[in-house]
Amino acid sequence: MSAASTLWYVDTPDPAAVLRGQVESDPVAAAALAGQLYGDHDVAPHMVGTLAGCAAPDRDEVYIGCYPGLTVVCTAEAALVHPTKLPDLLVRPLASEHTYLVSYDATLHWGAFAHWERGEFRRSFSSTRVDILENEGLPMVWERTFWAGEHPVPWRGPDHPEPRSLPFDPPDFADAANAEWLGFRYLTPAAPGLLSPADLAVCGFTLYPKGQAPEQKRALADRPGAATRHKRGLFGWLRGADRVL
Repeated sequence: MSAASTLWYVDTPDPAAVLRGQVESDPVAAAALAGQLYGDHDVAPHMVGTLAGCAAPDRDEVYIGCYPGLTVVCTAEAALVHPTKLPDLLVRPLASEHTYLVSYDATLHWGAFAHWERGEFRRSFSSTRVDILENEGLPMVWERTFWAGEHPVPWRGPDHPEPRSLPFDPPDFADAANAEWLGFRYLTPAAPGLLSPADLAVCGFTLYPKGQAPEQKRALADRPGAATRHKRGLFGWLRGADRVL
C-alpha cells in the first residue's frame, strides 16, 4: 500500500489479538461515529471494504471499522504534517484509553505517527527523508533501532542520500509504529497466517455538504451498503499549511 491515513482508538490491552480474531466491523457503531465526527456534513453509507484498499481515502470519504475494544477511522484529516494539530474532536471522540495516528505516503517518502493517552499528548513524529517536520514528546523504546541506523533507506537508481538525510525511510518508521501498536504492517506483505490489512473490514461513507446529499443517498443513511470495492489512496504534497492532501 503506497499510502495510509488512519486514526485508532484503543481500549483493549492486546489490539493485535482482537484483530487476529477476524472480527467484522459493527456497521451501526460505524455509522453513529461517522455522524458524530462529521455532523456538519450529510453522511451517506456507500460500501464495505477493507483497510487494504481504504486506508487512504479521498477528502469526501471516511472509512470506519468498529471492533471489540478498538476502532479505526480512515480519514484524510489524519494526513497531517504536524500531527499535534489534530482537531480535539478526533483526538478522543470515544473516551478511549489510547489514540494512535499513523499516516504515510511512500511515493513522497513522508511518514508520521502520534500517540495520546486518555487524551493527553505523549509522542509525535513527522518527516520526509531529509526534513524533520515535527518531533515532539519522548521517543519510545521501539524507535531506538531506527535512530541507530539499523533500517537504512534503500536508495535506488539516481536517488542518493543528501548529507542531512535521516538514517531511515519515514514511511517505514510510521509503519513500524503501526506494527508496534496494532500488530500488523501496511508496507510489508504479511506472511501466511499473519494479520494483514486485507483481513480488516471497514464501512465506507461519503461526505456531502450539509443538505446536498442526493435523496437516494439520504434514504440509505441508516443502513451501510455492502458492495465491496477498493479505493486508491491519493495524496498531494503540502497544498495546505499543515496537511498532506
